[in-house]
Amino acid sequence: MTAPPYDGIDTHDDLLAWSRAYCKKVRREWLVDVRFDLVEWEISTRAKRRAAALKRPNIPEAAVGTPIDWETAEAAGGRVADGRPFPATLSLTWDAFDAFDRAEWESTLRHELVHLEQYQRCGTTGHGSAFEERARELDTEIHCESFAEAKYVLRCESCDALVARRYRDCKLVRRAEEYRSSCCDAALAVE
Repeated sequence: MTAPPYDGIDTHDDLLAWSRAYCKKVRREWLVDVRFDLVEWEISTRAKRRAAALKRPNIPEAAVGTPIDWETAEAAGGRVADGRPFPATLSLTWDAFDAFDRAEWESTLRHELVHLEQYQRCGTTGHGSAFEERARELDTEIHCESFAEAKYVLRCESCDALVARRYRDCKLVRRAEEYRSSCCDAALAVE
């Protein structure tokens, strides 16, 4: 499928095609060392906190900064690779795409390419110092902007500082009276 122009993205397939084409362009122009033949792509319509994610198997003993030997690597579940990285999935969130402008979406994709590059080289990824350095090189953020409204906002009752946002009912929301703010050691108010 040929990628549509950015302002012509109307469907999940359009978004996947455009995002793949953009990532290939970034790989060429920014010298990102990734293999797209080992990447699956999907669209999430449920995610509320993440604009995109790299889904990958857990590989015991893998560490960012230490190249992995894919011949001997074992993922959780005991599968052994044949010298190629285990496939990873780039999951793109439709609502984030819909909320972001083009520059924010492109930055999100570059962020995920840093994760993919780390994973394919080291068998794992994270937001540590190596990620931060590579993210600066690719002119992207360490964390993406929020694109969804939180269902629950927890604030310090003393100074009204934001303590947490939650998108679903959880223990912190249900039992907020059992927790204290780190700023004033005060009770939490749930909005």
